[in-house]
Amino acid sequence: MKKILIPILILSLTACNIDRSPYDSKESDVILADATGLKTITLGNYALLKGDAEGGGFYNNLYRISEYGGDNIDISGTTSDSFFYYYNYKSIKNNYRTNIIWNSGYKAIIGCNRVISKVTEGKDTETDQLIGENYFLRAYVYFSMVNVFGRPYNQGTGNSGIPLKLSDDVNDLPARATVGEIYNQVVSDLLKAEKLMTLDKTNIYASKEAAQALLSRVYLYMENNDKAVEYADKVINSGKYTLLSKAELPAYATKTPENNTETIFAFKYNKDGDYSDGWYTVGSMYATIQNVGWGEMYASSSYLDLINQNPQDARLKFISPKYSSPAVPVAYWVQKGTSSSGTATYSYQFQKTFQQNGNTYFTMNNINYQVQSEAAPNKTNYYFVNATGGKTYVYLDNDMDKRNGYPKFYVLKCSLQEGVPQLWSPVIVRLAEIYLNRAEAYAKKGNTASALTDVNIIRTRAGIPVYNSTPAGQTALDVVLQERRLEMAFEGHRRYDIFRNKLDLDRQYPGTHLSGNNVFYTVTYTHNRVVEYIPEQQIQIQPNLVQNPD
Repeated sequence: MKKILIPILILSLTACNIDRSPYDSKESDVILADATGLKTITLGNYALLKGDAEGGGFYNNLYRISEYGGDNIDISGTTSDSFFYYYNYKSIKNNYRTNIIWNSGYKAIIGCNRVISKVTEGKDTETDQLIGENYFLRAYVYFSMVNVFGRPYNQGTGNSGIPLKLSDDVNDLPARATVGEIYNQVVSDLLKAEKLMTLDKTNIYASKEAAQALLSRVYLYMENNDKAVEYADKVINSGKYTLLSKAELPAYATKTPENNTETIFAFKYNKDGDYSDGWYTVGSMYATIQNVGWGEMYASSSYLDLINQNPQDARLKFISPKYSSPAVPVAYWVQKGTSSSGTATYSYQFQKTFQQNGNTYFTMNNINYQVQSEAAPNKTNYYFVNATGGKTYVYLDNDMDKRNGYPKFYVLKCSLQEGVPQLWSPVIVRLAEIYLNRAEAYAKKGNTASALTDVNIIRTRAGIPVYNSTPAGQTALDVVLQERRLEMAFEGHRRYDIFRNKLDLDRQYPGTHLSGNNVFYTVTYTHNRVVEYIPEQQIQIQPNLVQNPD
């Protein structure tokens, strides 16, 4: 009988808080023989995936691949942190963060496999619930990892995925399965989890509805649109979750998961035990709050242009511009130029404004440019007539603090839980996504009316005008993906939403992803770096692993 290292977790009697220390080595089969031991191992699997709020573990590193490789952010400088390789698409084979994802993911898989293979179903509802939670967690890990290390499902189910390990034997070292085989296992596990989980637990634990919600996403990625709609319906019609109101929405991150009616499943981070000083959390890169956080990564100009189309959008409150003091009125815009080497450059242009005869002007290259206005849906646009006679659209605002020339548009979507500057409990799935999953599936089925109905539920909650029909030049799918970008920004979806829909990533906006040589202005969905390298350490340990193409 092999011994494995099992995390023994100290359980709070008041709030189900998890403390991952100390660790103790025990005979795992003995632990699994009673309900307390089964619960302990299951909580250990949650803990491996959750990591801690300070940036360690599976989720925190997975997030950085998922979000930093999209188009919602720009980084205001270079960094020695390995997440920079996710941002600029210059992947390396010895990225320590990628190795953490692999190691932590497979440790959790082995832990789940131990429960699934050693514990008999049907003993009682509590035991079945815990077995179901392990099926859910295993499915979540496999789904997350195949999207990192394998190509999108619709680019070929026969492409290499990741090893499919279903035993708890540490000496069992399977080769890479196909993407299709991994997805089939994910669906099988989630269907099993849905059947086994019948207890009504809080949303920091897996549940029947969490399995159904994740199935709606998995089927959407598989382009099985009928099933995506079916499982979205199950969650929505369960009546267990409600969208936060427009007034509550900007405070989403400040709520603990258990006090959030929209969250279906989240990893709970506690201010005691999970949180230290906040400097290495996800939120610390997005904002400096109460003098905590680097505040070096900002909302991208392309995201800001999109959300600023409706100035009354409640989701704008997730963006916090850092203004200079004293206030200085300016006009600013993104300026496209050409470098000495002939490549395109994108930068912010800020010009101080002045008033004359009731009009706004600014001076550039010794020319006074008048800022003119024109009516647009839901807002007023401002522009000046440039030297070539065309319109350059600008924003009128006060000057902002900048880092390396990049204005500090702080992001507040990953901070301030319970008022703690950089505490945040990552939301794995929430009700708004389920509406958007269903909307996208409807759009792909050609049911435009139903797609717009679901999109309009999200827009109504955000406080912006609804669609009576698709705008000129846009398809229903365009509308859904645009709303998905607005709603799910900074939650680790955008990169996958682009590439799984066979779209190219447009990075023609200011940011240090355009610094250096051989930069990516666009990343095509067929590019090799849509997938990450398997960590070189794993190739050395397991020679039957075949590396992803250079």
